[in-house]
Amino acid sequence: MAHDTPTIEVQPRERTGSRYAQRLRQSGRLPAVIYGHKIDPLPVSVDEKEMLLHLHHGTHVIELAVAGSATETCLVKDLQFGYLGDNVVHIDFARVNLGEEVTVNVHLDFVGSPHEAQRAGAILKHDQTEIAVKCQVRSIPEEIRVDLAPMEGTTFLASSIELPPGVELAEDPSATVVSISFVRQEEPEGEAVEVEGGAEPEVITEAKPDEESTESS
Repeated sequence: MAHDTPTIEVQPRERTGSRYAQRLRQSGRLPAVIYGHKIDPLPVSVDEKEMLLHLHHGTHVIELAVAGSATETCLVKDLQFGYLGDNVVHIDFARVNLGEEVTVNVHLDFVGSPHEAQRAGAILKHDQTEIAVKCQVRSIPEEIRVDLAPMEGTTFLASSIELPPGVELAEDPSATVVSISFVRQEEPEGEAVEVEGGAEPEVITEAKPDEESTESS
């Protein structure tokens, strides 16, 4: 299901550069730029807490109400992170129309447990936590639900993901999304011990490498 498009207010930036961007962040605002549709880029700033709240909820499309100008429908095109990779320091917004077709990364919501993952020593690994899809702006889902219960074997491929109507896969269909491996079990000495019920699999989510970027003006 796609999000309702939220509206947030942004303020034009009269000055650019790393020094002024740092001052903005210290005051609770994030530097950003709006570009696209053959219109000159517009440096702006957004409220950090409000913006991060929308990002954490998987929002991709936002109505930006620019002070002293018209409201613009924009796609969150790129996030730049600090040198530790744990905080957003700059946002790129791209002007879009709701009927325009775009390619975006969408978060995967995993549910269910594969049969193979119930075996002793099983380790379930989420090799990908998001996937690239292509669709109209108005159809971008906030997340894609992936049911692992019907999974057969030890690998689950991108081609096996059931996508919402109007949404197409935009990456290699043979890419591994989930995999199961097994840890060799040592045979207990002496009297065998029975374990009731299936063993709970260990779940590993692939960590994203820290993104390092230079502050853009």
